[in-house]
Amino acid sequence: MEPRQVATMWLNHLAVERGVSANTLSNYRRDVERYMGWLEAAGRTNLREVASTDLEAYVSDLRRGADGARPLAASSAGRALVVARGLHKFAVAEGLVDADVASTVAPPAAGEKLPDTLSVHEVAGLLEACPTGTPAQLRDKALLETMYATGARVSEVLGLNVDDVSDGADVLTVTGKGGKQRLVPVGSHARAAIDAYLVRGRPALANGSSHALFLNKRGTCLSRQSAWGIIKDAAARAGLEKDISPHTLRHSFATHLLEGGADVRTVQELLGHASVTTTQIYTHVSAENLREVWRTAHPRA
Repeated sequence: MEPRQVATMWLNHLAVERGVSANTLSNYRRDVERYMGWLEAAGRTNLREVASTDLEAYVSDLRRGADGARPLAASSAGRALVVARGLHKFAVAEGLVDADVASTVAPPAAGEKLPDTLSVHEVAGLLEACPTGTPAQLRDKALLETMYATGARVSEVLGLNVDDVSDGADVLTVTGKGGKQRLVPVGSHARAAIDAYLVRGRPALANGSSHALFLNKRGTCLSRQSAWGIIKDAAARAGLEKDISPHTLRHSFATHLLEGGADVRTVQELLGHASVTTTQIYTHVSAENLREVWRTAHPRA
């Protein structure tokens, strides 16, 4: 059945059988109309064609203001999702669709903060400022290059073993949350840094008891706290005044890919996000960058 037909049936149900107030019904009708317009633009002519990923994309578009629309606050986008959920729940109850695809879609978090990122120039400065004269410095260089090249969480990078990288492959298998594995490219710069560390750095740190790739001075797996300190030290050497953390490189990885033309689904896979809604926050960062360029360069900004 066409989405608009279902929407009309639902609104009539709310008015006649549920006794919803005129003001509430007016608000629902406005949100339903917006949702119908989005589905039509997405080519969904039957409610059975709609998937949970469509609902996630709809909420993301509301948040970032797609197609020239005004971006909605998390609370407003959340209310719009509530209306869409009500519509889909009604369709299931009436036997019009088989599954409630909206029930598992999470509303956007209130007060969602855009992640801090570094520019491409700042990341290059950070990595180029890493010395490589000692085994520990070779390790630090390889660690930072790997984090930025893969966009992996610091725990995922620290979880790598020597066997994961010893064959010179340009793609790594990373184990993420819940033990889920995914493939991530390494890149030539990171691969070279890893190889240099394996040949001239790690043997001096190893005591033979740990298979972890990144080792501390005792020959055991490097800790998250140590990785944090390595990044702080690198930022100081590069003269960066931003307050950066291991996650900053992950945020920068995602933002730079999107700005370079990568699609959000690909970035979702690389980051290991279960939902594209989580990845969509990086499109907000890119939009902010675009607006800043526009404000600086446009004669009538």
